Order: sequence, then C-alpha cells, then structure tokens
Amino acid sequence: MDQMTKPLRNKVAIITGGGRGLGRAMAVGLARAGLSGLCITAARSPDQLNETAAELEALGTGTKILPVVADVTDPNACRAAVERTAETLGPVDILINNAGKGQNFLADDSVPFWQARIEGWREIVDTNVNGLFLMAYAAVGAMMEKGWGRIINISKSRDSMHRPKNAPYGASKAALEAMSLSWAQDLIDTGVTVNTLAPGGSVDTAFVLPAVRERARRKEIDKHYFDAEVIVPAVVWLASEASDGITGCRYIGASWNPSLPDAEAAEAAREPAIFHPPKRDAVLTKPWTEPGR
Repeated sequence: MDQMTKPLRNKVAIITGGGRGLGRAMAVGLARAGLSGLCITAARSPDQLNETAAELEALGTGTKILPVVADVTDPNACRAAVERTAETLGPVDILINNAGKGQNFLADDSVPFWQARIEGWREIVDTNVNGLFLMAYAAVGAMMEKGWGRIINISKSRDSMHRPKNAPYGASKAALEAMSLSWAQDLIDTGVTVNTLAPGGSVDTAFVLPAVRERARRKEIDKHYFDAEVIVPAVVWLASEASDGITGCRYIGASWNPSLPDAEAAEAAREPAIFHPPKRDAVLTKPWTEPGR
C-alpha cells in the first residue's frame, strides 16, 4: 500500500463516460492504483453505470465508487456531478474528460460531410468540445484552491483527425488538443496540469462504426484493434504526482513500454504537439520538443 504501488492514494477522480470502453478500463486501472474515491459518469444508461460501479467495488481496492448520470453538455449537470463527488468522496483532484460521441451519430458507415445527419453533427461537437469545457469549468476551481490537480483530455491519433469522412469527430479532437494547450498555459504555476492522451489507434469499443466492424470481420479490410486497457499505464502516471510539472503535452497509450521505468516510459510515449510551435505568446516549450529532449 505504499506510494510506489498505490500512486493515487488519497486522490479523488471523475471519469466522464466511465461506464464502458476506455472509461471503464481507466476506472479499473485508477482504482487499482489506489484512488480513495472515483466518480464515473454517463449521459444515460444508469444500469450500465451501476454494473460498472459494482464491478469496481468487487475489485476490493477500497476505492469508494459514485456512479452519476450527468450529460456533459449540460452545465448544471456538470456542476452537480462535481458537487456530489466533493460531498460524497472529497474534493476532485483528477478530471478525465473521456465522454465523447463518434461518427456513428452521423451514419452507420463512413460518409462525407454533406451526407451527415445535422443533428448528429451538433451532438458530436457539443459533447466533444463543449463538454470538456463545462466539466473543467466546474472542477478546476477546487483544484486551484488546493494547489494541485490533473485534467486529462482523451484524444485520438493525429493522422486520423483530418482523414476523409471523419468530420466532425476528428476535428473535435483537434479542437481538444488546442484547448488543452491553451488551458495548460492558463494554469501555469497553479499546480494544475492539463495533458492529452490517445490510445494510439482504433480500440475495440462502440465507437467503431457498425459497417466498418462488419468489413473487418469479413477480412475485407485489414484493421487492428487495441484493447481498451492500452491506455491505462499512461493515464495512471499522468494522474499521479509523478507527473508534477508536466503540462500541455500529448501522450500515446500504445507507445508505453512497461519494461522501462515509468518516467522513461512516459517520455517515450510522448508525442510533440499536433500544431506548429507558436511564434509569440508562448508560455510552454516541452510540448513541441521531440521525446527524450
């Protein structure tokens, strides 16, 4: 039960979209890393949330679990989720913005933007961009008062952000990357860090479009899927005190090498920011350096 084996001891976290897929995998990983309290949220599906909460409690880690139905596009729901967490588990130390909507809200298959369902487009942008802001807005004040906190925004592979038939999901993740850099600079010297984390490729979750999944099953396309757990070692490190001072950076879960010491594995899993280095008003430098420098 020491700090090395339980690096998140005495910490409280919220994982949005924590009932399934990447969110569930991160919830299990963070509980095993010693969290004292964990709130998992979802916009709907209370039964699924409760099932995941029961699974987490059955791990026997001692982590107190709070399942909350909260739509991240609703500022009142975001504020209420943070307040309930603080009242039930303690002030929030770690926010993992994982909730998101994918291209399946546009159609069952990949389509060009002019064939998109307009309401689905709006739902993706509202959840994947505004949802991050509303959750961070609700949680960051207490982090700043404490002088320590983590905001981890779940992103995707840079090459797929602008590929054809991937708007607005890919574009929403590019916006996430830009916001994360901006927030990291806003929060300099507060003790609160902001970083992004991507799995490193397609993950076998509900985000995979039904038609794409079927073509892969038929071997019509060569598609590799990572297990959702690929993201866990990196997110535990980012959420812990071991990552103090690291902010505005981007990490890839699949690039984590467990044979290396954590600090080295983290640096090897880091990618430069997806944008060109700024020519002015630059507060950060590390996000644009190559790993190992």
